[in-house]
Amino acid sequence: MRLVHGKEVFGVEVDAETRCGHWHSPWDIIAIKFKCCGRWYPCFDCHAEVAGHKPAVWPRTERGEKAILCGGCGTELSIEDYLACENLCPACEREFNPGCAKHYHLYFE
Repeated sequence: MRLVHGKEVFGVEVDAETRCGHWHSPWDIIAIKFKCCGRWYPCFDCHAEVAGHKPAVWPRTERGEKAILCGGCGTELSIEDYLACENLCPACEREFNPGCAKHYHLYFE
């Protein structure tokens, strides 16, 4: 676990901007609050290694929930805002990894 912008982010080798041992490019600066446990993780693989339980995806009806943490500035984004932000934090304008879109099905319905 690492404290990032005042939030406990769990995972493998988490750095000060939420990168982890699995995903650590300059753009890998988000953490996701998992629906199942309410804990922040940098990625699905970190949850699989650390959580000790199966993940749950956020249902479409809960896209207003703040479940994305920008590791650059600490802003919490709703799922809806994150999906619409075009890989750019609306607060600090840091870029997010566009490749994350390939994994949305692991987190969001």
